[in-house]
Amino acid sequence: MSYSHRILDLPTTERPRERLMTHGAKSLATGELLAILLGTGQGAGKLSAVGLGQHILNQFGEGQQDPLARLREASIHELTQIPGVGLAKACTILAAIELGKRVLSCRSTDRIVIDDPVLAAAALTADLMWQAQERFALLLLDIKHRLLGTRVITIGTATETLAHPRDIFREVIRQGAVRAIVAHNHPSGNLEPSSEDLALTRQLLSGGQILGIPLLDHLILGNGDHVSLRQTTNLWQEFPQGD
Repeated sequence: MSYSHRILDLPTTERPRERLMTHGAKSLATGELLAILLGTGQGAGKLSAVGLGQHILNQFGEGQQDPLARLREASIHELTQIPGVGLAKACTILAAIELGKRVLSCRSTDRIVIDDPVLAAAALTADLMWQAQERFALLLLDIKHRLLGTRVITIGTATETLAHPRDIFREVIRQGAVRAIVAHNHPSGNLEPSSEDLALTRQLLSGGQILGIPLLDHLILGNGDHVSLRQTTNLWQEFPQGD
């Protein structure tokens, strides 16, 4: 489909909103979905909303990366650097992305019991597995080990991220969870735990004992694989969790 300068110049049957109403959202290309969020383009004589939507995808697709994967983690600053995307449009896009994440989380985590490191790693793959920066994330569980949700706590550099037990347990309590699994990624693909990883795990296990919030595991993800520190260390024997 070629893009006119104005959506009104398109035949009614080719306008994104009308097509969505007639055929459903699945019939629209990603750029057209963005066009509906944007509402308007860059003004007279410039890109239409559809053209601007496609332009945004092109900007996030530089370097042959998946534009949706990059757009998923876009910042307000990155979006507003694109000509035609002001603060209001950027906020609308980010709000839609976050809403999509929450809807997906509700659908994918409903009643799922996390009783194996493989399941825990699968729940965190999208947030951790292929990221270029280290991230520290949290699985929130109820008393029956059912998954309530996931949270990325911190994002670091290509080689380091920081997480404090205080922030981790605060989020667990704030979300009403009573069990937790923590995880982080190693962008290098080397899944060997560092001394810092082991020290943090000891702190969390000790905190779990004090607070009565068992830490069920600490996973390291990267390069399509994962390691469970519960399975590969003796830390849980040193700090029994009563889980």
